[in-house]
Amino acid sequence: MRVLIACGGTGGHINPGLSIADIIKTKYPVAEFLFVGTPKGLESKLVPNAGYKLETIKVAGFQRKLSVKNVGRNIKAAAYLAVSGKRAKEIITGFKPDIAIGTGGYAAGPVIRKAAKMGIPTAIHEQNAYPGVTNRLLAKEVDHVMLTVIEALEFMDKSRFEYSVTGLPVRGSISRISKNEARKRLGFNDDFTILSFGGSLGAGCINETMAEAIKRHTSNGLRINHIHGYGGMGRESFPQAMKAADIPLKSDRLRITEYINDMDVCLAAADLVICRSGASTLAELEAAGRASILIPSPIVAGNHQYHNAMVLGKAGAAVVIEQKDASSERIISEIEKLSSDPDKVEIMGHCASELHLPDTNQRILAVVEELLNKNKKA
Repeated sequence: MRVLIACGGTGGHINPGLSIADIIKTKYPVAEFLFVGTPKGLESKLVPNAGYKLETIKVAGFQRKLSVKNVGRNIKAAAYLAVSGKRAKEIITGFKPDIAIGTGGYAAGPVIRKAAKMGIPTAIHEQNAYPGVTNRLLAKEVDHVMLTVIEALEFMDKSRFEYSVTGLPVRGSISRISKNEARKRLGFNDDFTILSFGGSLGAGCINETMAEAIKRHTSNGLRINHIHGYGGMGRESFPQAMKAADIPLKSDRLRITEYINDMDVCLAAADLVICRSGASTLAELEAAGRASILIPSPIVAGNHQYHNAMVLGKAGAAVVIEQKDASSERIISEIEKLSSDPDKVEIMGHCASELHLPDTNQRILAVVEELLNKNKKA
């Protein structure tokens, strides 16, 4: 079996593509894979690092806001678009895939569209509750649409395609470690534990609030353990803020680092998670069954993080606070309410776990096999 996977741009598109490849490999160990992405996107590093071959295609999105700079960008995007079909055909003809899957990003558009026109069974996977432009367009042309959450259908014409809710693959280690074991590894006791982060780059509003929250916990002698990942943008400012407050970056109650490399352990140890609401992060919260305070990033396409967060918010699994309302006072107030009400936190965690689909891998494999059957009948 030969599988082509097209994705690009952000980890939110690339990592699901890598996960799908890994899922297919578990059942079809001799399957061959080819990823297609852009030459300068994050996929140019992540895909080879994961051990998969990558072919590249030049594509770019059109800018809607009128400016001299954006006019130049749009001219370049139009030039790329003019030759993208030819390049996509070259890649597909050279690899001869049995099936093709797109997981979003500009690169997926011309490749999956061309594969569909060439009669290759195709599918896409949409990670967010608010679908991206590429997937909204491709949904009308592919054989099957995989959705992380059913709420995405609100923004798509479901009469135009076959779909299934598969969920989003998460690392298997997320749900395997117990809370007690995780806290022992971190050197924490059994007190209320908070995990906060803003992603690899960090998030200014989360860093600012967590600096104040940690100061409050420390000065008031509250029995709270706290893990915080401040990310690249907090590399200088966050440690300096802690130093100025005479707070160590690591103690028997604190672990403050730029990047959290053992997220599975930290999620297992936490009672409450404070973070953005990217699709992969929320899938991990659901798999771990953790209560959360979600602060959606307002600078993402289609405000999709807000829609993602509201899936958990409406289910009673999260407190959703838009960034415009995310003052330190507001978030610290929510932390104090929840830390003093363990029963509510437990209920929120249960609500999160109810959203988790434990058979995501099997659902994705079912779609893959459906595509393979279509290929055999063709």
